[in-house]
Amino acid sequence: MTRNDCAGNIARLRSWLDEQGLDGLIVPRTDAHQSEVTAPHDNCLEYISGFTGSAGMALVLRGQALIFVDGRYQVQVLQEVDLALFAVHHLHDDPLDRWLRDNARPGWRVGVPAMRVSGGSYDALAQACAAAGGELIPIADDPFDVVWSGRPEKPLGIIRAMPVSVAGGTSLDKRARIAEQLRTAGADLLVETLPDNIAWLLNVRGSDVAMNPVPHSFLVLDADNRIEWFVDRRKLGNDLAAFELSDVALAEPEHFPGRVAQMSANRSVLIDPDFTPFAVCAPIEAANGRAVMQTSPVTLAKAIKNATELAGFRACHVEDGIALTNFLAWLEREWRARCDRNLPLTELEAEERLIAFRADRPGFLEPSFRAISAAGANAAMCHYNVRPDTNAAIGADSPYLIDSGGQYANGTTDATRTLIFGNASAEMRDAYTAVLKGFLSLSMARFPTGTQGHQLDAFARRALWDIGLDYDHGTGHSVGHNLLIHEYPHRFAKKPNLHGLEPGNVMTIEPGYYKSGAFGIRIENQVEVVADRPGFCRFSSLTLAPIDLAMARLDALNGEETAFLDAYHAEVRAVLMDRVLPETRSYLLAHTRPVGERPT
Repeated sequence: MTRNDCAGNIARLRSWLDEQGLDGLIVPRTDAHQSEVTAPHDNCLEYISGFTGSAGMALVLRGQALIFVDGRYQVQVLQEVDLALFAVHHLHDDPLDRWLRDNARPGWRVGVPAMRVSGGSYDALAQACAAAGGELIPIADDPFDVVWSGRPEKPLGIIRAMPVSVAGGTSLDKRARIAEQLRTAGADLLVETLPDNIAWLLNVRGSDVAMNPVPHSFLVLDADNRIEWFVDRRKLGNDLAAFELSDVALAEPEHFPGRVAQMSANRSVLIDPDFTPFAVCAPIEAANGRAVMQTSPVTLAKAIKNATELAGFRACHVEDGIALTNFLAWLEREWRARCDRNLPLTELEAEERLIAFRADRPGFLEPSFRAISAAGANAAMCHYNVRPDTNAAIGADSPYLIDSGGQYANGTTDATRTLIFGNASAEMRDAYTAVLKGFLSLSMARFPTGTQGHQLDAFARRALWDIGLDYDHGTGHSVGHNLLIHEYPHRFAKKPNLHGLEPGNVMTIEPGYYKSGAFGIRIENQVEVVADRPGFCRFSSLTLAPIDLAMARLDALNGEETAFLDAYHAEVRAVLMDRVLPETRSYLLAHTRPVGERPT
């Protein structure tokens, strides 16, 4: 999307505003499921702005436009968006509802697509408009069906069954558990709009969006375990025998809002206000239904992986560790060989080679997200994706960051390593050492069962804070079981997360540091929450790959940190040595040797 394209697209949107008698339109990054990664059909924010990040929102007014993005994209947005068209704001520190409260004019009518904004977000925005004397107008019909000429069609990705032998439980058993929880909560119905929740509940996986194996659909489950699944039947094919759907009523997605209104009459309906679209929430009240607003019980059940799912996670991380370590060894060999011939090794080449290594592993299906293969200043954009016009060479004296993962038949992986092949500056070494110490501190933490993510977040930041540094993103997230790489609800972040950690949760630990225009650093492992002493938990590493220590000031590590790092590397070496390629073994041996045997 060029900047000229975006200017023309905004002009068409403003013409539509005039026709509708609106002063502005809010354009969310999300789709009807509040997805982080959307299908091309739903990339409306990119259509008007050129911004390709996974979190953001715009407000297009008749005379100005604003875009709101979170801390991960503060550098990227300046490169992708025409600043003559958009003023940039922080999604969390300077949010849209605050801007509306402070800047909207009396009488303003601001529209928002009702299926693309959650009920909770709608309420906050409506209150902000009202406080300024304006009005938020829910738009039932998608304005981009009119504005966007040549808009891509909605996806029709094939749905596959998830075998019970991999899922660890039947769909019927899962639904019975959730129905019981509905009765306990005093709810008659559950309205479910999250595709990964539906995939988990029905033991299916989808392909509507690459690397996100969930089918776009909606679902209603009642407290008597009756279920309706609103899904485009073309995705299921002609043979339904492989699915656990004998007692599932199927309906088309466009019937979902009306059916919710019909079923809600004089009944209690459990909805998650953070995800359920306003277009679905509003009819419940109109039908004299009572909304029970809380996190979906499916979300909470899915977050505690069962024994079969955990076994799958551990097994796929062995395969992923083989692939990642083979890649790291190849990268070091190839970089040095290219250096001798004065031939650059680029970000795209490295990304493609890593995909090839993973593709060789049993059970690999596809990447779990587009890899962040970032050299030099590109790594300062913590969610950078290389394009041909940004494809940088991996240099000698600046870090190379590779954040990547895989979708396997039995689990999902996510890991980051930051490397350097030449000489690191003192600034880079200080920052890397602080990131490493933060990573180790949180990885070693022991905490009471039920501790919440924000209560642990500072473990990962303390060493950076000690030298006056920080990073503007969360420290970690939940991971789905051959589902989404960023799974709700658990997070490590400064922002409060009120969901307690317990055995069976699978998380990432990924502190970093980013100097705009210069370099970026991140270290990430995926971990399992396991029981420790009575009433306490700890983390057990799932990721198996050497952590590069070339930039670390090893004499700054204390005895506990050194012992943990040595034990981790000993495990990596023991598990992988006989499984990696022969040409990888010398690399693996060298990069997992004890800290005491390395230069400081």
